[in-house]
Amino acid sequence: MSISTLEDLLVEQVRDLYDAEKQLVRALPKMAKAATSEDLQEAIREHLEETKTQVSRLERIFEELDKPAKGKPCKAMRGLIEEGGEAASDGRTEEPLTDLAIIAAAQRVEHYEISGYGSARAIAMQLGNETVASLLEETSEEEKAADTKLNEIAADLLTQAADGNMSAEEEEEEEEVKPARKTSKAGTASRRAARG
Repeated sequence: MSISTLEDLLVEQVRDLYDAEKQLVRALPKMAKAATSEDLQEAIREHLEETKTQVSRLERIFEELDKPAKGKPCKAMRGLIEEGGEAASDGRTEEPLTDLAIIAAAQRVEHYEISGYGSARAIAMQLGNETVASLLEETSEEEKAADTKLNEIAADLLTQAADGNMSAEEEEEEEEVKPARKTSKAGTASRRAARG
């Protein structure tokens, strides 16, 4: 398709997003299966259902633009999904590390989509097509929410991974420091009371 107008560019962007979302519908079940954290599995399954809705929303956009619902091969998404597959199957032995690698790959996908939907929405707004802009914005907000959810899960997993990386010697030192801190605080409080 040759692009000579903003309308052409919008259609091209929507076709790219359409293919990207359809690729994700196929990839997300594999990511959910590879995840070990129940929270992460659930978040991926929820996002799969959202992604199916996003595909339908893009089909509504094609109708609004009076164009056939046809994707344009999205090479970027294919690469991101391949990386995600590698992240899920690199044979890590520690559960939080596998899940953190999956989250990192998933967030790359989310950021790509947020960018794509934002660009398409800006073009639709410039064209004065508020219906299409609104539909694109709805999906963009879902992608941002998914990214936030992944951040929350990652924060919990990072704490687990950090705890798991602490050597026995470090754990002993940490336990020794805790009573010393309590004693120090108690001593400070009694000195203040004595000064009274």
